[in-house]
Amino acid sequence: MSKKPLRKITLKVTPQTAYNLGKLAAMAGYKTTGQVVDKLVREKMLALKETEVR
Repeated sequence: MSKKPLRKITLKVTPQTAYNLGKLAAMAGYKTTGQVVDKLVREKMLALKETEVR
C-alpha cells in the first residue's frame, strides 16, 4: 500500500449525520467514517467536474 500525504481534520456534524455516516461505513465495509467522507467528497467533485464540462 502506497503512502499518501494525509491531513488530519476535525468535522463537526449533527448526531443524525454522525449516525448516518456510521451506517454508510458499515454498509460499505469501511473501518472509519472518515473513509465515507473521502468517498462522498470524491464523488461530489467528479459530479461537479462533469457538469462544468457541459
